[in-house]
Amino acid sequence: MELICKIAGRNLWRHRGHSLVIGAILFLGSLFMTVGNGVVSGMDRGLQRTIVRSFTGDIVLLSDKHESDNVFMEMMGRAVEPIEDYAAVRAVLEKDSALSDFLPIGKNMAMILNDEDGPSAFVYLLGVDFGRYRKMFPGNMEILEGRFPVEGQTGMLLPLWARKEIRDQTNVWFVPAGAPMGLGLDTSHMDADARKHRADMRVKNGMVMMGFNEANTATDIRLNVDGVFRYNALNTIFGHFALTDIESYRKCLGYFLASEKNQGKVSGADSALLSMEDGNLDAMFGTDSLVVTDKPAAGLSGPPVRKSPPREAVSPRPQNPPAGASVKPAAMDLDQGAYNLVLLLLKNGVNSDAALAELNARLKQAHASVRAVPWKKALGVVGSMATIIKGALFVFVSLLFVVAVIVIVNTLTMAALERTPELGMMRAIGARKGFIGGMFLAETAMLSALFGGLGIVAGILGVGVLSLLKLTSENDMLQLFFGGDTFHPLLTAGDIVLAGLQLAFVTVAAVTYPLLLARKVGPLDAIGKE
Repeated sequence: MELICKIAGRNLWRHRGHSLVIGAILFLGSLFMTVGNGVVSGMDRGLQRTIVRSFTGDIVLLSDKHESDNVFMEMMGRAVEPIEDYAAVRAVLEKDSALSDFLPIGKNMAMILNDEDGPSAFVYLLGVDFGRYRKMFPGNMEILEGRFPVEGQTGMLLPLWARKEIRDQTNVWFVPAGAPMGLGLDTSHMDADARKHRADMRVKNGMVMMGFNEANTATDIRLNVDGVFRYNALNTIFGHFALTDIESYRKCLGYFLASEKNQGKVSGADSALLSMEDGNLDAMFGTDSLVVTDKPAAGLSGPPVRKSPPREAVSPRPQNPPAGASVKPAAMDLDQGAYNLVLLLLKNGVNSDAALAELNARLKQAHASVRAVPWKKALGVVGSMATIIKGALFVFVSLLFVVAVIVIVNTLTMAALERTPELGMMRAIGARKGFIGGMFLAETAMLSALFGGLGIVAGILGVGVLSLLKLTSENDMLQLFFGGDTFHPLLTAGDIVLAGLQLAFVTVAAVTYPLLLARKVGPLDAIGKE
């Protein structure tokens, strides 16, 4: 082996032109592969921080009755089905050791009514318990105007992007309650068009919203805007989602409230409606009369008497409280009301695919009418775009493999053909095929270790420099590529080891064909070439 290495080193110096060409290719290939691995890892980490840990969670639970897995970005604002048996779902989740936290929410579309007969606008509503939401997603937003809603009161947070869209459609500019509305109006977060037409805009601090769903059971509510905010990343995409307290959301969508159940205001008739199957519920509105059959009294004969059931007095739903009033007592169990989704966060290090499969099995065993889907499916096209971008980066790195292998193979093959007399002479003085093959492999390995190693080191330094630059963008497509609002590539020890393995694979793949050619050279080839 020592002799092979000495001869290989001599040959590299003797043919240093070819050696430098091959070395430069190995250097650039290793550099780009290392940086590519850092970008992919940074994107993964960034998406975990800006989407999973700030908006969706790792896994999303939705009703089995909802046809599509896409619940956040479904076109035309199709209503998300409510979860019917959240108590059973919660019992399963509380026993799942893979979860670090979970958050039930409401999610559907609402229409912002225009009280001056002008055009209306639409906004996605997320109904949440603000305290639990901040615990689940701490620091995922920045309040730009106003304040965070007071715990236990009605409240609404309006995203910066949604406010702009509402203004474009209705010419109404919403500001937080208590903010100046006249000459002192805060214009620091207005776009150029809004500033230009400032005098023509109507300024309000409260809005009337009506839930928008397929059942047409929604009601209208009035809410003051507590604060205007921006999400820390993907603000154009997530900026369509306004946050309201969960009880106001339920009123808006026409769902049963936790306050009604906790205070015993749900009548027996309403409770029966809640438990009825779809088929029975539809039958109530059929053409046949709703009747019951009574048995005849003892001692009497004749056919049974058919009577209409007595109507049970139903307590009217309470009127909407004034803005800022408390909607729930301190001891209220908000989980008694309706939800549409449950967002789940996994513990660090838990395999998401395995946790998803196991959770679906447990939910099925508990007969819970929900299913678990990964966050990428729940986000629809946005999740698909993230997968596509990550896949494109992987393809780019893979193409570097292919290009590097092809160029190095071509260069080594030409070198082998040019060295035929030299190889033939070595065979004539007794060198075996194995010695020739080992010499070629040693030459390529030396070039790979030297230039490829330098490329990996340069890639590590390059990733560090790119990270220190803290490149930012407001474009959501670039933010998906960045994994957030700041480009932050990241190299782990595993990524560096992977770069070394990739380099070794390129070396072996590139040297295989030239090595086989060199082994075929015999003593007579040297004479023939001469």
